[in-house]
Amino acid sequence: MKYLAAYLLLALAGNETPSAADIKSVLSSVGIDAEGDRLDKVIAELEGKNLQELISEGSTKLASVPSGGGGAAAPAAAAAGGAAAPAEEKKEEKEEEESDEDMGFGLFD
Repeated sequence: MKYLAAYLLLALAGNETPSAADIKSVLSSVGIDAEGDRLDKVIAELEGKNLQELISEGSTKLASVPSGGGGAAAPAAAAAGGAAAPAEEKKEEKEEEESDEDMGFGLFD
């Protein structure tokens, strides 16, 4: 990923075909040693390709990836559990408050 990021930075700066030496200099400026094999692979994969097309193609692929956080599971569990779920939540909140008091300070003190 760091090799790709350096390649993209160089491309955005106007260097349309960054070399391995260019990428190594960018990475070394932030204290990263470049591995030759991986760097050569990145350059070989991107050689002769339009970066804008690759980015737009990747964006459409990412748009099709499900990225839900499981938010629908909580209401379903509450509906299935009925009144038992709110009682458990209150008990958990009480335990959390007690643990904060034990520490001797609050979050916003």
